[in-house]
Amino acid sequence: MNKVQQTDKIMDAIEGVRGSGWYREQIEEIRELPGEEPEFEEVELKDEIREYLDRNGIDLYTHQARCIEEVRGGKDVVLSTPTASGKTLAFNIPVFEDLIEDKDARALYIYPTKALSNDQLESIKEMDDELGLDVDPGVYDGDTSRGAKRKIRESSRVILTNPYGLHHYLPWHNKWKNVFKNLEYIVLDEVHQYRGVFGSNIAFLVRRLKRVVEHYGGSPQFILSSATIANPGEFSKKLVGRDFEVVSRDGSGSGKKYFVFWNPLEYEDQSIHVQTSNLLSYMVDGGLQTLCFTVSRKMAELISKWSDESSDKKIMAYRAGYKPRERRIIEQGLREGEVRGVASTNALEVGVDIGGLDVVLMSGYPGTMISTWQQAGRAGRGNDASAAFLIAFENPLDQYYMNHPDRFFEKSHEHAIIDLDNSNIAIGHLLCAASELPLKENEWLTQNNQEELNHLKNEDILHETPNGVVYGGEKRPAEIVELNNISQDIIKIILNGKLLGTMDRAQAYREAHENAVYMHQGETYVVQELDLDDKVAYVKKREVDYYTEPQSQTDIKINEKQETKTHKNLKINLGNVEVSEFYLKYKIMENDKVIATEPLDLPPINFKTESTWITIPKETIRELEEKDMDIEGGLHAIEHAMIAMAPYHAMCDRWDLGGVSTKNHTDTQKPTIFLYDAYEGGIGITEKCYQLINELLQTTYELIKDCDCENGCPSCIYSPKCGNDNEPLDKQTALTILKKLTKNQNKKTT
Repeated sequence: MNKVQQTDKIMDAIEGVRGSGWYREQIEEIRELPGEEPEFEEVELKDEIREYLDRNGIDLYTHQARCIEEVRGGKDVVLSTPTASGKTLAFNIPVFEDLIEDKDARALYIYPTKALSNDQLESIKEMDDELGLDVDPGVYDGDTSRGAKRKIRESSRVILTNPYGLHHYLPWHNKWKNVFKNLEYIVLDEVHQYRGVFGSNIAFLVRRLKRVVEHYGGSPQFILSSATIANPGEFSKKLVGRDFEVVSRDGSGSGKKYFVFWNPLEYEDQSIHVQTSNLLSYMVDGGLQTLCFTVSRKMAELISKWSDESSDKKIMAYRAGYKPRERRIIEQGLREGEVRGVASTNALEVGVDIGGLDVVLMSGYPGTMISTWQQAGRAGRGNDASAAFLIAFENPLDQYYMNHPDRFFEKSHEHAIIDLDNSNIAIGHLLCAASELPLKENEWLTQNNQEELNHLKNEDILHETPNGVVYGGEKRPAEIVELNNISQDIIKIILNGKLLGTMDRAQAYREAHENAVYMHQGETYVVQELDLDDKVAYVKKREVDYYTEPQSQTDIKINEKQETKTHKNLKINLGNVEVSEFYLKYKIMENDKVIATEPLDLPPINFKTESTWITIPKETIRELEEKDMDIEGGLHAIEHAMIAMAPYHAMCDRWDLGGVSTKNHTDTQKPTIFLYDAYEGGIGITEKCYQLINELLQTTYELIKDCDCENGCPSCIYSPKCGNDNEPLDKQTALTILKKLTKNQNKKTT
């Protein structure tokens, strides 16, 4: 099929939707994004590499050529360009040139997931086979047999792994002595995934890796690969602890893309999720290979199930928690075209090779512009036309973009944030590092975490010795520290004595409480028991036509106020708090309708975190009381809308934040609105909100003011995560308060 035919096919499909019986004017905007012609550049290469490129008809893009030159110059390099721009080849070439030159040289490739490392192994093997180098690349992870691991350590010159595996291998570094001694390169791919809690943990893990490699005399260069982010240099320095040369001007070409804004709010016959499944099956039946990104594991399962039932072609689900073999079958099916449609979590957002698709559906705004363009970039084969649908949810940020598409296309990629100041994270990695090698006084880990180090010494967990500080506990720290969660509680999902999946405690409270409906590969299971002592949820397979949603209530206590500033009479605070989440009941849902509510008996989840909070001026409250306005409802509405708009200002997801609002908080003795990081110890999001509080209050006011509803709705002040069923909420009171708080908001705060 030529370009014109593909373009016609894409446009026919988009326009054909309008003729469907379930179409109700949901298309708000169709934006045609023009294709880009590629830019190439010649670079001098070793004969073997040049012949390899010529045989495969490959010309180097400008960013690939520059990356090669910078690496050759001995610099640490971060390559930050869009998906499918050839980043892998850009770092493979200089690495392989060194492997040709130095027969002892080794390279360590680190990918964020096992699935991605296995996928990339194939392309490295192909390159190795064609060059005839006998590099013998190998994946070294939890699925690798003991015998194969030994062989890889001894003979593989390119070793592929993931952070989770590396975290557990570092204590056994003596087995890696020969690898680390000859290690010339450490490649970290898809580093934009390393943000939030995960990113902070990876930053500490990389520093642990560096000190162990240096112990054996290794001094590797770092090559980082990322999607387009606003601050690749700053981010890379925080991640690795070195200065990086940034290569970010993309020279790859792209085909025309049609970006469709789909707003289901006017369509009352079916839910947003049902409309998404209709679109998925429609595109697949129209001959377009389609990937649908969803916001949760549960919705990936439901949408795939509904779409598969209405389509005559195979549509599958894909998410974290599947066994490796399950994932690889789906990935191969997409590459080879046998699987025509998939509903996935963001597990397929990163660079697993699934080929170029025709259409991507994003069921709900993905939370960041980085993720949005990564997901949209999954559609498109070379310079062929493709389509991306942004399907809006009934939440404020989605609707904000539906009503202001120009703002969407004008908005730059976010700054990726890594917080190196979380004491809980630092403590875990200090224990790991001290168990790997004695900690010296002049190390980054000790110099920057002296308070945590002293605490561990006082608790008699770390001990001073003539060689440095060492670990003295009984359990291996690597078994305690979880990289993608500050919580150490991991719940196993068990079916008939076999492991079906895993999740942390908070997720288990939401998805694996007693009588919850748990979904896996389109099949439904009912949780028989959640055993928190043994950290196991027992499930039984059962066909049901409903799903469950828990409800929670949150209390918050101020432990320490760190900073305060004032704006007009508004006090804005930043500090440490203690949060208690109580899961009291759950709803039984059928087609987005509540058919029953049942009680839950679970112990509260308690954690300490960072928060920013504002106290409302007394005169404002007095005026509201004189008008007999609903103060509780107004504060609650502002809390919801601020959380919803926070991702517009700070790189986060609304689920990364929690909130509490009250007319008279115990600690402040005033009407107060809290925003807090929903992770133990905090991850820097509410600190960013504190810095940008005026801007956040202003956009919150504009969001509520510009919404067409009279009394509040999911597009402005309702929240899907509200534990109080969105009661009470008062739009007019919220506007009255915000109007006073944002008046002259550009005055300097003190």
